[in-house]
Amino acid sequence: MPSHTDRITPGLRERKKARTRAAIRTHALRLFREQGYQATTVEQIIAVAEVSETTFFRYFPSKEQVILQDDLDPAIIAAFHQQPTDVPPIPAIRAAIRAQFGALTPEQAVAIRERTALIVAEPALRAAMLDQISQTMLLLADAIAERSERPKDDLAVRTVAGSAIGALLATLPALAEDPQADLPALIDRALGYLEDGLRV
Repeated sequence: MPSHTDRITPGLRERKKARTRAAIRTHALRLFREQGYQATTVEQIIAVAEVSETTFFRYFPSKEQVILQDDLDPAIIAAFHQQPTDVPPIPAIRAAIRAQFGALTPEQAVAIRERTALIVAEPALRAAMLDQISQTMLLLADAIAERSERPKDDLAVRTVAGSAIGALLATLPALAEDPQADLPALIDRALGYLEDGLRV
């Protein structure tokens, strides 16, 4: 039988990894604010975060990924699966996103807003994000298909997932105009329009 220590060690290890990853990202965001994204190097991030090059690249394959990696996606998918099965996909997605944003600490919420604003402001990050978001759409489509017991390649499933992702993308110009905008509220409003049948 596993000992008590065996049972808790993986949890402690994961929490330590999460703290290291968050610390690297926090230091990187500070450097980006102070001297700009383009002017900041991986070497500078490593120095201020006081980690080795190996440790940095274990968590982030590139400087780009410090900004682009989204810890919320898996949590949102998990929260989506927890919604009642009689709730249609868009309201379920909306509820899942509300739940996850609501669970963020103030520091986490600020970091997400800063990262999103930086993506909007940096052309290279915008291009990389658009490429990456297609994978997010497929991840969401898989979750919708599983929940509705439909094939993963069902066009209706992928259309619903694509519509939800499109609603999220629609919030980016507002964030570009006002980097301090309330991102969770913008996302909720955008999904609300979608839920209401896109009446304008």
